[in-house]
Amino acid sequence: MNIESFKVFCDLCDTGSFSRAAEASGITQSAVSQQIRAVEKNFGVPLVDRTSNTFTLTPEGLVYLDACRDILARFDSLGTRFRIARGALEGKLHLASVISIALHNLPPILKQFRKSHPGVEVTVDYRKAEEVYLAVEDGRADLGLVAYPKARPGLRAITCWQERLVLALPPGHPLAGKRPVTLNQLQGQRVVGLSPGIPTRQHLDRVLRKEGLRFSYIAELDNFETVKAAVAAEQALAIVPESSIYQEVRQGVLLMRQIAAERMWRPTGAITRRPLPEKAALLEFLSLLTPRAKALLPLPAAG
Repeated sequence: MNIESFKVFCDLCDTGSFSRAAEASGITQSAVSQQIRAVEKNFGVPLVDRTSNTFTLTPEGLVYLDACRDILARFDSLGTRFRIARGALEGKLHLASVISIALHNLPPILKQFRKSHPGVEVTVDYRKAEEVYLAVEDGRADLGLVAYPKARPGLRAITCWQERLVLALPPGHPLAGKRPVTLNQLQGQRVVGLSPGIPTRQHLDRVLRKEGLRFSYIAELDNFETVKAAVAAEQALAIVPESSIYQEVRQGVLLMRQIAAERMWRPTGAITRRPLPEKAALLEFLSLLTPRAKALLPLPAAG
């Protein structure tokens, strides 16, 4: 078996005709039949149902077709992978990200990528979560970064990391001495939250419902940057991603306390089109986000 034999089988399945597959590959119809029988003999399974009046694959044939397409996708992606290995990447890479990830998780990754691949022009659009999905879906962005990533028709979701959700509070607050704080202790407190349609808020609402709790928010805002500003201005509380509050803690503007509750984690990750576009800069950037994403790279067309 060789690359050409895999291509012949795919051509056969795509055309449903031995003669057309032979024409597409520049070989004889007899040679196509011989290649198929050689594979069947090698594995001891039938690939084509010869009792049918039309071209039909057996269950084993469907498995072999899937394997052939995978192998061809890997082979076709070698040029891209060689360019990545040489560091000879050029072109543009468009990212769309929710604000919290763009400001607090993305910068070190961007710095590393730009240093390694100065020939790639990277742009980042700051968007709301739903806008990120739409930007990737219609091709305005090569990659989206969101919290609680979810696959959709035509879109792949890759969870890259999990981040702790913590309590942000001003110095001198009565709960400042509590380590950790419980959700029950937040009942009746002045709490600032995200707007109800934002994924992190939706997750927190589910956690609170499970605990039989409910917050009365004094403000509901669109992103964590305005939430933190409101916490300081209103001497209130908020639940935020841990990385988003590091700067305020270092400056002494806010304090951070862990919350003793289950599911106080915020998965964040990447949204790409399905199948994954064979774009060298995109594949290399994905490899920096997560080992799981890197494992996908040899198969850019995989579903």
